[in-house]
Amino acid sequence: MDTTDLAARTGFDFDAFDRQLADADNPVAAFRDALTGAIEAQRTAFLAGTPASRLVPRHAAFIDAILTRAWRRQFEPADPDIALIAVGGYGRGELHLGSDIDLMILLRGDDHERYRGRIEPFITFLWDIGLEVGHSVRSLAECIEQSARDITIETNLLEARRLQGAEDLFASLGGLIRDDSVWTSRRYFEEKLAEQQARHARYHDTGYNLEPNVKESPGGLRDIQMIGWVSKRHFSAATLHDLVDHEFLTEEEYATLIDGQAFLWQVRLALHVLAGRREDRLLFDYQRTIAEHFGYHDDANGHLGVEQFMKQYYRVVMELSRLNEMLLQLFQETILYADDHATPQPLNRRFQVRHRFLEAISDDVFEIYPFALLELFLLMQQHPELQGVRASTIRLVRSHRHLIDDAFRTDVRARSLFMEILRQPQGITHELRRMNRYGVLAAYLPAFGAVVGLMQYDLFHVYTVDEHTLRVVRNLRRFTVTEHHHEFPRLSQIAQTLPKIELLYLAGLFHDIAKGRGGDHSKLGADDAEQFCRDHYLGRYDSQLVTWLVDHHLAMSRTAQREDTSDPDVINSFANMVGDQVRLDYLYLLTVADIRATNPTLWTSWKETLLAELYTSTKRALRRGLEHPLDAKERIRGVSVMARALLKSRQVPDDQVSEIWAEFNDEYFLRHKADEIAWHTQLIASHEDPEAPLIGVRQEGPRGGTEIFVYTHDAQRLFAQTTSILEQLGLTVVDARIITSRSGYTLDSYVVLDDSGAPIEASYRLDEIRDRLQQGLASSGSAPRPVARRTPRHLQHFPLSTRVDFSTDINGERTVVELIAADRPGLLSKVGQAFASCGARVQNAKIGTFGNRAEDVFYITDEANEPFTDEVRLDTLRATLLEALEPDPEARTG
Repeated sequence: MDTTDLAARTGFDFDAFDRQLADADNPVAAFRDALTGAIEAQRTAFLAGTPASRLVPRHAAFIDAILTRAWRRQFEPADPDIALIAVGGYGRGELHLGSDIDLMILLRGDDHERYRGRIEPFITFLWDIGLEVGHSVRSLAECIEQSARDITIETNLLEARRLQGAEDLFASLGGLIRDDSVWTSRRYFEEKLAEQQARHARYHDTGYNLEPNVKESPGGLRDIQMIGWVSKRHFSAATLHDLVDHEFLTEEEYATLIDGQAFLWQVRLALHVLAGRREDRLLFDYQRTIAEHFGYHDDANGHLGVEQFMKQYYRVVMELSRLNEMLLQLFQETILYADDHATPQPLNRRFQVRHRFLEAISDDVFEIYPFALLELFLLMQQHPELQGVRASTIRLVRSHRHLIDDAFRTDVRARSLFMEILRQPQGITHELRRMNRYGVLAAYLPAFGAVVGLMQYDLFHVYTVDEHTLRVVRNLRRFTVTEHHHEFPRLSQIAQTLPKIELLYLAGLFHDIAKGRGGDHSKLGADDAEQFCRDHYLGRYDSQLVTWLVDHHLAMSRTAQREDTSDPDVINSFANMVGDQVRLDYLYLLTVADIRATNPTLWTSWKETLLAELYTSTKRALRRGLEHPLDAKERIRGVSVMARALLKSRQVPDDQVSEIWAEFNDEYFLRHKADEIAWHTQLIASHEDPEAPLIGVRQEGPRGGTEIFVYTHDAQRLFAQTTSILEQLGLTVVDARIITSRSGYTLDSYVVLDDSGAPIEASYRLDEIRDRLQQGLASSGSAPRPVARRTPRHLQHFPLSTRVDFSTDINGERTVVELIAADRPGLLSKVGQAFASCGARVQNAKIGTFGNRAEDVFYITDEANEPFTDEVRLDTLRATLLEALEPDPEARTG
């Protein structure tokens, strides 16, 4: 290439560089300086606004020129039996700043030793000048042999591009690689399709992860490359545009593909620039900076710039996923069924089956019958033998989505079809997902379209709203499927009793549909659900049930995780809100499905137990009748009888039980189960040294986690000290019940989980917990040791202002402290020390961690076991908590 043209393509003056090389005493330094300068120029150009679509090929051209000059230093005069080949992504002429530079040195014969003395110095030289290259040395025969065994090598060679050396040798390679004796088009396609499916599975079959991989995730650059590889292998296509000539793509679809690639290139190059190396993961570390660089800013409606950027990212990868699916379906039909001329079998006047794929009868079927845009999905449910939808029909759906307008949505046939889809005994999840991929669900439910790709920038919601919603429906559906009954037997049994399961699916579809609008999304979503139900001819009772479920979809989880459900008044209040058993059943299923679809790490045995207890207690209250609520005395009497029976079976004398229980107050019996009371009593009965701390630890008790019981002399900082030790052990405290006996001994119980959200399993860990607590609490007067654990990387990118709110519990007996703060190691210990310094006694604690957000609720009293009523003391307590958690005053909000 002429150096003038080269300078235009690369932005680098190679004439001057060649003159410098001619005079250089140290060519390594000259090459290294050229590389450093060029890379910095690329960075500067990108940050100044030059698009990646120009910079990526420019960088490849620059590296071409560098490698050409380095090659000539070793292989001049030209040798007719060797060539330098670019392979992989570099072979395509695409090179990001941190991308691999993959090279192959191609030999005509098998005499590697003949060239070793020149190849090794050449590769060493490349590393010396700062090029991180991956290389192989192969003869023509070795290329064929190895590519036949390894599809990755075959794929790399399909993208091979000669840089220097024998042209005829490279031409021979191209002819051999494309020969069907190495890989037939059919076998190559099947292998690559399986490879893509396995890759997608590694990312949970979604590109909607919080920190997606721009290259490897579904809808990422690798999916575009997949299309290119199959095109090269089957059509010998040089570019993606060749698919337009082969009538596999329309010009509009090609433009969408290229625009999507340009956007992902832009994101990937930004990652490489910011990281200073190869980085394909769109980590939290970079998301805000990239959003700002691309011009996304926080708006007046509370939408963060980073959320707007990520919404655009997710929508791009969704559209690329749609194109990938359609094109691979076309390839499948062309490559796998090329010789199969089976006659299509009609299903009805609008659709037929060809090769076990659903196909529109004609290209104008949706123009004549617009409602068929929904009928297609119903037919897929009703015919599970079908493998999918023909690519030509997918294209027709894409090109006719505009027909789904207000008139379409009011068509009784469309409304009936949509409800029929939700009432089918199978295929609901699959077809709702297909509707979302094809853009039909967003078109039919515009409110749903508004949340497609919408993320919430936190660690609690790990999926976009649309992905989360469809996962909720999937979870609800699994409760009804026999082969999944073992996962949640009780919930599955309840699901079988629901009179209309489709109402539950509707509640799942609408529960978060108003996210991102501002205001209370539950109320706004309930309004949408009510309108939908009216429009789709649901009866008054059914409409009210769906609307109520959407409006109250958070009520059960909030009550279970934030209120003291051992208090009969809390249960009675919740039962009054629910009203009847049918609503309770529906709400219980929706709550569990919602939590499990929010974050894979969020569902724990502790949460499962909390919700199950609330369900059981509420069911019991409803059976008694709302006009006959359970009172405290009845509960105490019932739990005492059961606990005595357990202790009798464990040979604990009844008079000893009575003696121990004489020290317990009514609150203790209200807040513990019979099994817990029996365990505590048995431990105290066998405790020989009343001056030494008694620590009981059991692997998993009835509260869904590892239970710890602390019986010792009460001390002011005991809660802070206990939680500090537990946090130093890497444990998560999820529940604490702090009670003092009449004689001044603590009856404290904690529920803890390990860092994976599971109870502690290893016996040595249980012993370690017991030993550390006994040692640490033996000197209860000492200040708690600070927790010396680093804040995890992902938590550092979500600053959250600390908020402290006070209220009084339902009986007016305790002050409720609601604390919202950024989660971090040692948080609970600092809170405990702040309470102790203000004379606050912790009576109960519900500890909730939602991604990066700690939402903890503490029930406290003063030294006289009375609630805090003095405003001055409350202000002091708030200030002490804020100072302990946020030394920076700007990070405090309440």
